[in-house]
Amino acid sequence: MSDAARLVRDARRHAGLTQAELAERLGTTQSAVAKLERPDANPTVRTLERAVGATGHRLQLIAPAFGDGADVSLLRQALRRTPGQRIEALEQQHDEVRGIRLTAWPDG
Repeated sequence: MSDAARLVRDARRHAGLTQAELAERLGTTQSAVAKLERPDANPTVRTLERAVGATGHRLQLIAPAFGDGADVSLLRQALRRTPGQRIEALEQQHDEVRGIRLTAWPDG
């Protein structure tokens, strides 16, 4: 299910509305609301704003800055290891890369 579809459906349900009731508030049909809640829904921001607003909610968009490209979950995982475990993992990765290199370039 798309984020947009989930957003409309969850806002409607949280407001205790049926699709028909939301449609009435929007001045449209129940089938139009059902289309908004379909997994492949791709409404405009304006349509989302109207639909969510009709449920008594406010649409709020945020645009956080991109990180530096580091996978924070991998960093956290590494930091949970002891220094010895980190060295051991690095040695294992080294051996794996060496094995791949030798397979790809047996004469190298």
